[in-house]
Amino acid sequence: MSSLNGPVGLWTSTLDGLSPGEAAETVAALDEQGWDSLWCGEAYGREAFTAAQWYLGASRRMAVGTGIASIYGRDALAAAAAGRTLHAAYGGRFLLGLGVSHAPLVERLRGHDYGRPLAAMRAYLDALDAAPALVAGESEAPPRLLAALGPRMLELARDRAQGAHPYLVTPEHTARAREILGGAAGETPAPLLVVEQAAVVDPAADRDPETWRSRARAHLEIYTGLPNYRASWRRQGFTEEDFVRGGSPRLAEALVTRGLDATRARVREHLEAGATSVVVQVLGADAAKPPVEDWARLAEAVL
Repeated sequence: MSSLNGPVGLWTSTLDGLSPGEAAETVAALDEQGWDSLWCGEAYGREAFTAAQWYLGASRRMAVGTGIASIYGRDALAAAAAGRTLHAAYGGRFLLGLGVSHAPLVERLRGHDYGRPLAAMRAYLDALDAAPALVAGESEAPPRLLAALGPRMLELARDRAQGAHPYLVTPEHTARAREILGGAAGETPAPLLVVEQAAVVDPAADRDPETWRSRARAHLEIYTGLPNYRASWRRQGFTEEDFVRGGSPRLAEALVTRGLDATRARVREHLEAGATSVVVQVLGADAAKPPVEDWARLAEAVL
């Protein structure tokens, strides 16, 4: 069931800052470094399935996942067809991460009505299951994971998908998610639990804590204004005082690691809590540019 090669991958939105050719070269270099998977989101930049196809074509062994493809970005019939095509064309290396996104992105940017998240996802999965598979050689669907944070969405991921892809969570959340999903990360088959973890690994952060603080604040800036994440953090034990724009020091310390040693330790904590894989989102000096040197530095430390 799993398309994952191993327990540590990367999550990034920075490839949107590169031309298609530059992005392909960068992905090929990450593949050579030995990362197990590469996950990319869908908000303002590239369309999720087109980007996944490009990155799959540029790599030889990495799994590529959508983290996540918005269910409001295309109807379920299109998602099912695209997923089967990518799954067949690239040797089962594609993972379909699906999510309900956020009301501002869905309503203001896409012009759709933002439905109740659980009901909307359930209806989408119904349509996905009903989509016919008529293309030769493309009868098998890729593993699908839901962007699940709360217990009810995690239960839906357990019952209707192959696992979950939580974002901005602590190892304690990972342990609760594994308990809900069931199974253990080493069991076969077991529900996949692919956890995102943000990190600053630039050596400048070791010398100057403000480097870490500024990157963590910039990273959390948009998320602290989104109700879905604020609700998730409340369940994880945070309070309104932590939700100032850019996040409180306590929130930043819980969600963004500082340095190679701390990142390596946090990855291990997530895996010990039940994650199948941890995908590290490295926060570079410029959010629009791939942190190439930091990726190479982290690869030496964790792979």
